[in-house]
Amino acid sequence: MIDIKVPSVGESISEVTLLKWTKKEGDYVDRDEVIAELESEKATFEVNAEKAGTLKRLAAEGDTILIGSVLAQIDETAEKPVESSKSQVSSETKQVTGNPKLETSNQQPVTDLKATPVANAIIADKKVDPSSITASGYGGKILKNDVLEALTHPGKKSFNGTELFSRNTRQEKMSNLRKTISKRLVESKNTTAMLTTFNEVDMGIIMEIRKQYKDKFKETHGVNLGFMSFFTKACAIALNEWPTVNAYIDGNEIIYHDYADISIAVSTTRGLTVPVIRNVESLSMADVEKKVVELAAKARDSKLTTEELTGGTFTITNGGVFGSLMSTPIINIPQSAILGMHKIQDRPMAIKGKVEIRPMMYLALSYDHRVIDGRESVSFLVRVKELLENPELILLGKDPVKTLLEL
Repeated sequence: MIDIKVPSVGESISEVTLLKWTKKEGDYVDRDEVIAELESEKATFEVNAEKAGTLKRLAAEGDTILIGSVLAQIDETAEKPVESSKSQVSSETKQVTGNPKLETSNQQPVTDLKATPVANAIIADKKVDPSSITASGYGGKILKNDVLEALTHPGKKSFNGTELFSRNTRQEKMSNLRKTISKRLVESKNTTAMLTTFNEVDMGIIMEIRKQYKDKFKETHGVNLGFMSFFTKACAIALNEWPTVNAYIDGNEIIYHDYADISIAVSTTRGLTVPVIRNVESLSMADVEKKVVELAAKARDSKLTTEELTGGTFTITNGGVFGSLMSTPIINIPQSAILGMHKIQDRPMAIKGKVEIRPMMYLALSYDHRVIDGRESVSFLVRVKELLENPELILLGKDPVKTLLEL
């Protein structure tokens, strides 16, 4: 038997949670095949089989396991089972049944909906959402009167298919990731002198640039031109000009950074993660967009490594994708500042004495007042606004006229 132990995923992490097994007890697994997914305080990761053989599981899903403990065993002496030919079965099936598409096209669609024939007919005829119907029949079957009740009182709807006027509650164990998020948010509120300053940016020019160049950009670089590259590049320039916004406190010292490692907040089903884009100041717009796509995909698939989740110097979070118009983001400690993007909304604006409808976005900069003074935080945000409203400055760093006049 070969022991499969929980690997070390960081100096400060002593235990992990078994999220799920990807292989069943007694399954034959090949070498390097994924057998389980684990979750630490910072990220989720996979465990691979070190040898080929049959799997013996030594923990249950949801268990908390210490680093170095034996998670599973593999019997490497077991012989690999002979697999039947799926292609042969498929071929034989086609010979018997003919074209499967033609066969199914003449049949009524199959549904898993538990309902009487009359109720099913009314649901189909009236296009009633089955989730809005409270079933009263035996075993959760939908009856005719249940459908009529839903049609008569469309405003009445239960949660999760339970009965109306339910008072039920559910209890779930907090994941390690959710515990860490909770701990860090409270720590951030309790240990920083957090303050938020606001501004707004006219997104019209950037939206026009995207509209004009999106196809050519995709053709050239193989990635879509999004808003995040404009924001990260603008922040990198502003961080260079206002270095305290890119610094943080370490004991009795302030650590400054001559680079911009920008964390991007990504929402996943398991919670919020903040993977880092390193050296944004040295990347092109296409480089940033590719990195955003890569990290977002890893976050959704729980493939982010500990290294990809640590070491950022500044954070950007976009609540606008969920419809947020304005918020006060919480600092991602030990960093000293975080920029909040929000929903783009058409608003009437006074432009050179005339009222125009412009696509506006509120920006929020939360910062640690112990490190960053009001002048620095406001100036940083004003500079980000200037760069976004004049994207050519992202390339030059300065106003062309001021550069010409050496001002």
